[in-house]
Amino acid sequence: MTDTTVHMFLPATPPFDFGATLRFLRGFPAMVGEQAGGGSALTKVLRVNGQLVGVRLSPAGAGLERVGLERVGLECVVESTRPVDAETAAAVGDQVGFHLGLDDDLAEFYALAERDRPFGVVVARLHGYHQVKFPSPLELLCWAILSQRVPLSTARAAKHALTAEFDNGMALDGHVLHAFPDLDQLLTLTGQRLAELVGNTRKAGYLHRALRQWSEMDQRALRTDPYEQVRERLLTLAGIGPWSATFLLIRGLGRMDHMPADREGLRAASKVYGHSISESEFAALAAHYGPWQAYWGHYLRVGG
Repeated sequence: MTDTTVHMFLPATPPFDFGATLRFLRGFPAMVGEQAGGGSALTKVLRVNGQLVGVRLSPAGAGLERVGLERVGLECVVESTRPVDAETAAAVGDQVGFHLGLDDDLAEFYALAERDRPFGVVVARLHGYHQVKFPSPLELLCWAILSQRVPLSTARAAKHALTAEFDNGMALDGHVLHAFPDLDQLLTLTGQRLAELVGNTRKAGYLHRALRQWSEMDQRALRTDPYEQVRERLLTLAGIGPWSATFLLIRGLGRMDHMPADREGLRAASKVYGHSISESEFAALAAHYGPWQAYWGHYLRVGG
């Protein structure tokens, strides 16, 4: 018999500081109010394999010190009103692990940072923080379109309207949380209904077309194909320009290969390195980090 509650251990590559993850999530504007939990716990609702699931996450290892054992990672409790089969449980583990960067091995990144004294201060502040991505690239695709050239409060309101359109709510620990809709749900929305929900006809048109384009893309290939090939594919999506494509690559697909300069990055780098950083100097600093350039850029923004 398949249970409606499943307990799992999600390993993380050390060093891993779940407290740093929680601090980031609780201050991340794109996800305000979308998770709950106090202290060292996190509670979230996701839609996985067409099923609504509640996820409770807490640091692993309680009591293990008594027997001389140590586990680095998270205890994950998955709940649903329907039985959670093995395939869905595995999919939840994969999605949560990718969302929270649990598999990211930061050893090489930190070794490179040891030869970059100004940035070392940032690493000391964020040591063990694994980059938090959006729960899914699909959610980031929608956010990238909704957040263009508007205040964050306007983008959040549009995102919440999309979420509220579907019955994706679940009560967990005294909070009713909602999952962002999956692709099948979003594809049911007409262009007119999207315009009513997001309050912007142009963005609704972009979303309507981009969602259909997204449904035809190989999601695995987006994570594994050469960076430039993937970037070119993303640029074919309606409403996605160079900045949004980079956002999708880094925070949606976990592609750390490149870190182009933008206004926010230049400002953060200038603060950390103590002088005004030009685009050429930014590129040289990023090049030092090789395949970890985007991790360097993310740390600059979060901890600079």
